[in-house]
Amino acid sequence: MSTNAARMLVLVGDKFSCIKIIGRADFKSSVDFKRLVNELISKGFDYFIIELSECVLMDSTFLGVLTGFGLQMNPQSGDGKGAIELFNANPRIAELLENLGVLQLFKLTQGPLQPPTGCQTHTHAPLEPAKDEVTETCLEAHRTLMAANPDNVPRFKDVTRFLAEDLKKIKAAT
Repeated sequence: MSTNAARMLVLVGDKFSCIKIIGRADFKSSVDFKRLVNELISKGFDYFIIELSECVLMDSTFLGVLTGFGLQMNPQSGDGKGAIELFNANPRIAELLENLGVLQLFKLTQGPLQPPTGCQTHTHAPLEPAKDEVTETCLEAHRTLMAANPDNVPRFKDVTRFLAEDLKKIKAAT
């Protein structure tokens, strides 16, 4: 099994951004995804399409980062009618989001992607995150999943405890 992080392609329009995720979206790619999304938000983008036709699976860290993004973009209603559209998510990804109780944060769409004219494709070069950044992102992602749905607390309380202890050790060593 490949341990390569997912690749991300970016297409931007006026106030719209599309991020295509290719491969397995896991804890390694979650740091890069978070950086990319925050950069796009800081540039004024307020509508996002996450194209998932070639995304085979998302781990809990990536799902937590995506959930945090959903909460950030839909702070009032959390009804998924706002800013994030998950395009061509496979049934497994949709099921994971539903089981975590966060599917309502997103609009699910299937079909061919037809970007508006005038969009520009940008090359996205991932950066290699430091171990403490990966651990901190993993911890934050799992805490987000627990805060978003109390049913997730039993699923992730041991993981968050382990990650918090690991992060302390990493920071103490530096």
